[in-house]
Amino acid sequence: MRPTITDALRYLAPNTAFSTENNAIVAWDMSEVKSGMTQPTAAEIATEVTRLQALYDSQAYSRSRATAYAQLNQFEMQFDDAANSTTTWIDSIQAIKAEYPKP
Repeated sequence: MRPTITDALRYLAPNTAFSTENNAIVAWDMSEVKSGMTQPTAAEIATEVTRLQALYDSQAYSRSRATAYAQLNQFEMQFDDAANSTTTWIDSIQAIKAEYPKP
């Protein structure tokens, strides 16, 4: 996912009316009475886009783990482990965590 100017503006100027097109601001709530926010500079927007991308990238392990966890039938694995005195569920969870470690 590549953050857009719209994503950055939602963080930089919450509750402000604006429109974007082709990754550029085409309309801004100029009244400032409504929002109290001045339009961010191109540098501020670029910095925010970079910050949002870094945040998204830092959570890649979490998204990967969630996908892997969803593929497990965890309740059945836990039941079978309890009935059979095995550790299949724990082993599966540990394998996923090892494959997708936290940074």
